[in-house]
Amino acid sequence: MILSLNKDTIQVTKEQDAVFLKNRVKEVAVKIKMGLVNQTKLITAASELVRNMLRYGNGGECIIEIVSRGRDNGVRVTFSDKGPGIPDITLALRDGYSTGKSLGLGLPGAKRLVNDFDIKSKVGEGTTVTILKWANG
Repeated sequence: MILSLNKDTIQVTKEQDAVFLKNRVKEVAVKIKMGLVNQTKLITAASELVRNMLRYGNGGECIIEIVSRGRDNGVRVTFSDKGPGIPDITLALRDGYSTGKSLGLGLPGAKRLVNDFDIKSKVGEGTTVTILKWANG
């Protein structure tokens, strides 16, 4: 069972909010003594997802949590927007797929960088992506 120990909610509506979010994710990762490599993976995934949220979902809300499972601590970040939604999640998670003018590596790349990755989306209602990175994993 995973327990949430600490929760921080950040509204993201502009690029400066995304910078603040990335800094906050780093602070939380440092607080739980996450190693530099795992910090980098977590921050890279969070950067990609917050950029997607701004680009495709017109911003939204991010929740940063310190979580614990026994002796393991981790950081869970949830990105929620009220954008157009993703019609085909399987396709969106395929390397090279993009509805914009990007390389299409964002979602699949973010998924590879974290321990847990969950995405839920409803067309016309929005998308929620939750990532979790354990300090030692």
